[in-house]
Formats: sequence, structure tokens, C-alpha cells
Amino acid sequence: QVHLVESGGGLVQFGGSLRLSCAGSGFTSDDYAISWFRQAPGKKREGVACISANDGATEYGDVKGRFTIYGDNVKNTVYLQMNDLKPEDTAVYYCAMDGGTECQLRYIGRYYSLDKYRYWGQGTQVTVSL
Repeated sequence: QVHLVESGGGLVQFGGSLRLSCAGSGFTSDDYAISWFRQAPGKKREGVACISANDGATEYGDVKGRFTIYGDNVKNTVYLQMNDLKPEDTAVYYCAMDGGTECQLRYIGRYYSLDKYRYWGQGTQVTVSL
């Protein structure tokens, strides 16, 4: 059974950095694309970053080049390095899998919905102070 567990969230000052981790079990991470989403209270869940299987190609949402996604296949873990954090980054961050090999973030809300993501972690809270 597939399980995803996020960690690394916390409270950080404006302009600070955090690294989130998504640890997977029940699958091999290099077989599937893994994505990061975030959701603030009262707002829609939005795509943040994705890393594909096979060639490791990446895809990003509207984070202005401040975030980087990368993986460690030995640890079966995907990381999200977040730099220059802003209050608007405050949200619960989730990792997710849709069971495919390629990133699909750019198509969410156009050709696909969030329902395509079959597996989600429990989320980790990121809070950026003013």
C-alpha cells in the first residue's frame, strides 16, 4: 500500500528557508512522478512543484524561482527546498502521486482535476512570519 509522509514544516521568518521532505513507502519513487501542493485556509489547493520519474524533469507552479524539488531514490524521498519565504507561502504543504510517470501540474484545472492524484500525505504546516 502506498504511503506518503511529509515533514520539515515549521515557523520561519520572512526571507528564511525550509526544506520539506516527502518519504514514500509501498512504491519506488523513481517509478512515479511526485508533486507538492499547498493549501491555505479558505483558498484552493495549488500545485507547487513536481519531479517526474525516469529523467527527473521538474515542473513548478507560481513560486518565482524560489523553490527547488529534487529526489533521493535510495531514501525513496523527495525534497522541496524553499528559499526567500514570504507570508503568502504560509499553508499546509502536501506531497501527492497520481500514479503516472510524468508531471501534470501545468494541466491541473485545464485538462485534469486534483482527483487524478490518488495518494496524498497528511500535510506539513509552513508558517512564515511578517
